[in-house]
Amino acid sequence: MDASSQKANQNPSRSFILASGSPRRKQLLQKIIPDFKVISSDAEELKSHSGGPLTLVQENAKKKAIPVAANNPSCWVLGADTLVFYQKEILGKPKDLDDAVEMLSFLSGKTHEVATGVSLQCNEVNIVKTFSVTSSVTFKPISKKEIRLYFKEVNPLDKAGAYAIQTNADMIIDRFVGSYSNVVGLPLESLGKVLKELSIS
Repeated sequence: MDASSQKANQNPSRSFILASGSPRRKQLLQKIIPDFKVISSDAEELKSHSGGPLTLVQENAKKKAIPVAANNPSCWVLGADTLVFYQKEILGKPKDLDDAVEMLSFLSGKTHEVATGVSLQCNEVNIVKTFSVTSSVTFKPISKKEIRLYFKEVNPLDKAGAYAIQTNADMIIDRFVGSYSNVVGLPLESLGKVLKELSIS
């Protein structure tokens, strides 16, 4: 379907649904979509993909959106997935605190990538728009003692890569390049462009 056909079939009154229970994504999305519902997806995420990390986050974003879109065919549904990776080694959410310490020890002094896959779907108009955004984050050299002090300020267990750039970043992060909101969990700049292309406000 071309852009003109898409716009012709869109209804500006369509409800918007975030298919994620992440409070960080909800806070970010509120900056560009003032009114939406949250319906967490029960889709099982892929752990790896032969296409690499960027394909993986895009596929997981689509998988999260699909069941919610199927149950709400007239709505716009947004699925998203974020992961941290160094070269091609993927760092998901840590299993426990010791695993979290090992993750940050591994990332110490290195530049790694944070990728978020985003999938925007509406079944009634047969539109699926999926993309990913990557940012680079460089960690300071940090000791295990410093990591444990950081974990007193930030709970690492529900976060990919075991850290949050939005909380006490100066304790572990030297610099980042790219979208800040992408590292938090939703690339607002790129998402805003897609919403504009599809005449969603």
